Amino acid sequence: MTITRDAVTPTQISAGTSSSSADDRYDLAALAERRDGDRYALHSKHLNEMMVRMLRTIGYDVGFTRGVGPYLFDRAGDKYLDLLSGWGVFALGRNHPKIRQALVSVLMSDSANLVQFDVSVLAGVLAERLLKLVPFVDKAFFANSGAEAVEAAIKFARCATGRPAIVHCAHAFHGLTYGALSMNGDAIFKKGFEPHLPEAREVPFDDLASLEIALRRRDVAAFFVEPIQGKGVNIPGEGYLRGAADLCKKYGTLFVADEIQTGVGRTGRFLALEHWGVEADMVLLAKALSGGHAPIGVTLAKKWIFDKVFDRMDRAVVHGSTFSKNDLAMAAGVATLNVLEDERVIENAAVKGARLIDAFKTMAEGYEFVHDVRGKGLMIGVEFGPPKSLKLKAAWSLLETVNVGLFCQLISIPLFRDHKVLTQVAGHGNHTIKLLPPLNLDDSDCDWALGSFDAVIKDAHDAPSAVWSLGKTLAEHAVKARLGA
Repeated sequence: MTITRDAVTPTQISAGTSSSSADDRYDLAALAERRDGDRYALHSKHLNEMMVRMLRTIGYDVGFTRGVGPYLFDRAGDKYLDLLSGWGVFALGRNHPKIRQALVSVLMSDSANLVQFDVSVLAGVLAERLLKLVPFVDKAFFANSGAEAVEAAIKFARCATGRPAIVHCAHAFHGLTYGALSMNGDAIFKKGFEPHLPEAREVPFDDLASLEIALRRRDVAAFFVEPIQGKGVNIPGEGYLRGAADLCKKYGTLFVADEIQTGVGRTGRFLALEHWGVEADMVLLAKALSGGHAPIGVTLAKKWIFDKVFDRMDRAVVHGSTFSKNDLAMAAGVATLNVLEDERVIENAAVKGARLIDAFKTMAEGYEFVHDVRGKGLMIGVEFGPPKSLKLKAAWSLLETVNVGLFCQLISIPLFRDHKVLTQVAGHGNHTIKLLPPLNLDDSDCDWALGSFDAVIKDAHDAPSAVWSLGKTLAEHAVKARLGA
């Protein structure tokens, strides 16, 4: 689809104003343009210096200045295909005109926002729409992020069941706030922030026997699971989610589906759970729900769970968040659901995802390094592994000895540098490159992605090559970092 930038103009936004429009201090788009040359210096001095050093080391410091649909543009005017979409936030691409139109309508309305001693009409409408799409739950609690939705679910589960423990899967990612971090399956995120919740227990993903052992003590409030794990794009066996839901019911544990990354159409269905015909006691959504324009998260739950938490008038605010249910986030959520329906975005994700997965699987047959291709809809993982030929195996082993997962940088960096395709490695020490593109990709975008991957993977099989020269450089940087240089 083509997205134009002039669907809502600055003139329309400022219509009806007088004195403020003449004050250049409020033209923040112009301010950002003027200060663009300072962006890395500002962040190094005032924010996260290590982030800036990382971007410069791998050559990603191009300075993106504009985003339209599935495309990003850097300060030199070069156009990039965004297969990362802000970690799945921009499922409709960047700056969708219909979402922007909805936000402008709210900004121009003089709405009574966040009165606190009142309730929001837009929040009620968004909840109504979501609960029609997820009919096996009854209530919605809005928050500002996926992690906040997880934290709410932890509290709700403990209150509703009277049990202390929570169970999660290895390799999970549920967020970085304290409760969510305790269920994070990646050690690098947890190191330095101990102790974690002692009641958080880990079981292997896609292992019903281990899950049953964890639940037998009947002290587990909830089992949290991503239907498809974001870290690695790990897809469960056909009977796993159904079996997990049945075990939770058997032992009185709530089944919580973390659909923060997989939900809102990402996998070609509104929820990934739909692929397996499974229902949950709570469903968590965020990321794509606002079209990328406003922070949002939501915990959808069965009514009896809500009734346990909000059980008396004096407990009406026993859990909440100051900015949740704000009009901008709620309007963006409603508009996003409208666009999903009007433009048949979820159907497009299913079709384009099937095309990409089939093409990647065909591509994999010709390359030793590609070990697996998996995914549903437009959540796709391309996994690399050691080759069979001795020459390539030696090169692989050298990189992996320096830093596990380093080989994937030999794919992702040339994709970015040489083909203007933005991707991500699916976790620390991971051998999978993950694609989370906007769900409204067209066929030309698929051609761009497939041609770029093919060229880079082919180059990786030609040793020595530019790719392996990059590998040597990355290995040297990794050694220096390990030594604290």
